[in-house]
Amino acid sequence: MPTIGVSIAIPSPHAEMLQAKRASFGDPLADSIPTHVTLLPPTEVPDESMAEAVSHLESVAAEGHPFGMVLRGTGTFRPISPVVFVQVSGGLAECELLERAVRRGPLERPLDFYYHPHVTVAHHVPEDSLDRAFTELADFECRFDVREFYLYTHGEDQVWRPVRSFPLNGG
Repeated sequence: MPTIGVSIAIPSPHAEMLQAKRASFGDPLADSIPTHVTLLPPTEVPDESMAEAVSHLESVAAEGHPFGMVLRGTGTFRPISPVVFVQVSGGLAECELLERAVRRGPLERPLDFYYHPHVTVAHHVPEDSLDRAFTELADFECRFDVREFYLYTHGEDQVWRPVRSFPLNGG
């Protein structure tokens, strides 16, 4: 059964810089996961339900609107989860609305944790690497417009790949 995810892709050059930083912190998944803000975490969808899921995402996108996003500073989910992230400080409400809309209908599923939009920069690495990620990216800031979100699939090689974009209200 295919595993999918839905996310907002972070644009260049910010995506590449954050991905390189993630790798520098020793995160083993740095090269397997494009830099993103999750809207739907990894979810198994039967092949026969994929067309309905895609149609649902088209509807969500058609009802959505482009918005500005600001990524600024770092945060962590420690001690609950060994994660350091770059914070979404602008566009937070829009991400929450999109996430709720995406996670309905054929993609309805419970979450392991409350939804908190963020960009992971270190996960499952030693404590000193988490501390370094938190400190080194504390002054990070970028701004960009979100005009679309993406459907990703998780390959047999464990790499997440975008397979389709969904422009927000025509993007």
